[in-house]
Amino acid sequence: MFVWYHPSALTIVYLSDVPPSSKSGALSKSAWNTRGWTIQEFIAPKVILFYQNNWTLYLDDRTPNHKESIEIMQELKDATGIDQSAVAAFRPSMNDVREKLHWASTRVTTRQEDIAYSLFGIFGVRLPVDYGEKQDKAIGRLLQEIVARSGDITGLDWVGKPSEFNSCLPASITSYQVPPCKLPLLPEAEMQSSVSSLRETVTVDFASNLYTLFRDMGAPRFATQRLHLPCIAFNVREVRRVRSPALETRFTYRVKADGLHSLLITTDETLVQFWPARPIERKFVLVRPRDQSLLELPDFVEPPGFVEPSDFANNTESVDDFGTSPSSPSHNWSGDYSRKQEVVDQETRAFLLLVRLGQPFSAFLLAQQRNGEYKRIASDHDITGQVNDVGYLMDIKTIEIL
Repeated sequence: MFVWYHPSALTIVYLSDVPPSSKSGALSKSAWNTRGWTIQEFIAPKVILFYQNNWTLYLDDRTPNHKESIEIMQELKDATGIDQSAVAAFRPSMNDVREKLHWASTRVTTRQEDIAYSLFGIFGVRLPVDYGEKQDKAIGRLLQEIVARSGDITGLDWVGKPSEFNSCLPASITSYQVPPCKLPLLPEAEMQSSVSSLRETVTVDFASNLYTLFRDMGAPRFATQRLHLPCIAFNVREVRRVRSPALETRFTYRVKADGLHSLLITTDETLVQFWPARPIERKFVLVRPRDQSLLELPDFVEPPGFVEPSDFANNTESVDDFGTSPSSPSHNWSGDYSRKQEVVDQETRAFLLLVRLGQPFSAFLLAQQRNGEYKRIASDHDITGQVNDVGYLMDIKTIEIL
């Protein structure tokens, strides 16, 4: 449907529940904003006009294109979370994956699978439609395709119940209602100071070896519904339940992992408690998924020279439908740098990476299964981890998740 709306000369939206002479705010309350398929009606066309149920223009706004009406676009932004800049000249791509999933998170469709199918055109993917597969599998197939083509794993940022398709994916689009997890960035002055401090406490060999391991990791990928996730893994050595006098349907646990500060995790799953004096055979790990943006150079670095893009491996796959290529923080792996990415010595890059790895990050809790694979333990809140010593020997590897 996206391809059908996109080239239209004009798209007219008839608002059957908005009466004549309505005041500002009526459009935001319309059922049109809650339907899954109407997100394409809003985003895809270049020109759109909204009409009340007596076929008069909404707010009597005579702007030739309501996408250029400041008042109407602000009202729709407040209702949908979609900014005018995102829809003014929208083109399908795998950029900003998590934000687009958030747009759809409050919408509903008559057939549950349609909430995923309505996003195919927005991401520029073509997949078979299979009514009866249920929502979690339809979302799973969509996210699997996004990871395969772009390497973007921001779709793993959700809270709620896990999918039967894969435990790292959500069972419902509503799991994306919480805005994307955005942790504060370290100011440039503090980053420079931290790099200088690390040079006095961490050896160059340690920093360079970790940088090389991190840089050369493969891409995240799905195979037979199993996610192969490049990450830094922290072995969990203690899980204890935090008691509450209230009747609980969800449980909070204090978790301690090697190399991390202690943290709290809330889940509706009952976890086996253990600690060093009371070990168990089952293994738990907290993981930090690999993020290519950690290798990018900050503005304050003065590079000594320029490197041709051909010097780096380029694994980017294009989006066939509209010729746009993904540019999420996760999509460039194994040294895929843009033209503006310039060379500084590896030593400086290595210490910059260490500083960034010392900042808070969004973590997943994984439980090992009998055959050695892992499953994600879903949480009701974002799990934020932080290393207690960047000099700790981090375990960089790829984990297979069911």
